[in-house]
Amino acid sequence: MVLLAASVCNKAGKAIISRQFVEMTRARIEGLLAAFPKLMGTGKQHTFVETESVRYVYQPLEKLYVLLITTKASNILEDLETLRLFARVVPEYCKVLEETEILDQAFPLIFAFDEIVALGYRESVNLAQIRTFTEMDSHEEKVYQAVRQTQEKEAKEHMKQRARELTQQRKDAIRSGKPTKMTGMGSSGRQDSPVIDTSPTEPTKPSYTAPAKAVGGGRGMKLGSKTKDVESFVDQLKSEGEVVASQGSANKSSAVAKATTPVANQEPVHLKIEEKLSLSAGRDGGLQNMEIHGMALLKITDESYGKTKVYLGAGARKDLQMQPHPNIDKKLFAAENILALKNMNKPFPVNQDAGILRWRFQTNDDSNMPLSINCWPNETGSGCDVNIEYELEQDDMELNDVTICIPLPSGVGAPVVNDCEGDYRHDSRHNILEWSLPLIDSNNKSGAMEFSIGGHPDDFFPINVSFVSKKSYCNIELTDIQLVDSESSIKYSTETLLYVDKYEIV
Repeated sequence: MVLLAASVCNKAGKAIISRQFVEMTRARIEGLLAAFPKLMGTGKQHTFVETESVRYVYQPLEKLYVLLITTKASNILEDLETLRLFARVVPEYCKVLEETEILDQAFPLIFAFDEIVALGYRESVNLAQIRTFTEMDSHEEKVYQAVRQTQEKEAKEHMKQRARELTQQRKDAIRSGKPTKMTGMGSSGRQDSPVIDTSPTEPTKPSYTAPAKAVGGGRGMKLGSKTKDVESFVDQLKSEGEVVASQGSANKSSAVAKATTPVANQEPVHLKIEEKLSLSAGRDGGLQNMEIHGMALLKITDESYGKTKVYLGAGARKDLQMQPHPNIDKKLFAAENILALKNMNKPFPVNQDAGILRWRFQTNDDSNMPLSINCWPNETGSGCDVNIEYELEQDDMELNDVTICIPLPSGVGAPVVNDCEGDYRHDSRHNILEWSLPLIDSNNKSGAMEFSIGGHPDDFFPINVSFVSKKSYCNIELTDIQLVDSESSIKYSTETLLYVDKYEIV
């Protein structure tokens, strides 16, 4: 295969970016691109056209074309495989497939093109390798930077310590009545009365002095040192609170942020119930694992309500693993579902969230799933028709701000959504179709969406789901809060939140 040029052009044949891999004048490449739209037959679906001298291999990307110009002697199968890789690279760097975005990302795209083809011949690389090669991310450089920051931090601490010592020496000299040595203009060697600086400004900082002992036993950090030494130093930095990125990984955020609104009129005694859900299910049905971690947090803002007892309802799930705080009276909780301190004469802490109870629920029983997702990608000649539906499995639950994220194959354009209950959004930067529903409850138990796009059935997994709920899945409920001394009920406020940490269909 001899690849002459790779271009992204519009339907009129105007080049947006073009990379030539052999010697070719600008007039020649512009002429070839201008001739391309005239060669395409109307009503025909092909991936290539030929002239007497060259072959055009192309793939549409929404309103644009990814176009390869090769010799007629090249292998068409290799041409098509290379074209697919080029078509996947463009959406990786461009958020939207429009001319302005292509121009903004022109240089990263050209660098990526150079990783695919060298001197007209295809390199053996995949999309992940192209990203790695163009970023040139160095783990050793990050470690070196971390070492340097640590050394600078130690130098600053040493400088501050030295300044404090000099200040203390001056104060000690003043207390003992010894004159301080003053040097400067007009000094004649005589001893004047001591001068006391009463200004609130900081003492003059001494000149920089390097630490007596450098990090790593006095030896500088060497790039390319043994992996064992590097990893041990990284562990040391982490133990000291330094942030060091791991090789080949990036910081990952949670699937959904905790979308909670503070209680408007929060009482002096407030109980917050939080539950975090993690779930993994198979695409063909069947719950693989479901786990819920919960915690009850008591916040008291008035000291007069510090000595309290918290009464919980008896409707909690029977298969929960519940664990009160070590300072809570476990016997009282087991017998009467009351959360109180062992020493009732001791109040709860004021103005802070005090954890008083935590619980855990784990199962692989399908009937316990809050929401089931059923995705059917049907392969057609031109791609896939995807039918996806949801169904609420727990009638008493109310799920808010539900988002179902379906991954899409890259380089095939936007999906054509034929039917959808709720709203949807195509994230072309991350190749995701987001299906959003404001509320799923017993009155809105099920819904479906249907769309068509190029690709294979495996391209649409794993599906990720996120939602929040203001009802406890484990039925942890507060019934009353009383003062220990008088056993009279007091006004309180409650807040309940169930949120998703991980919910995926694999």
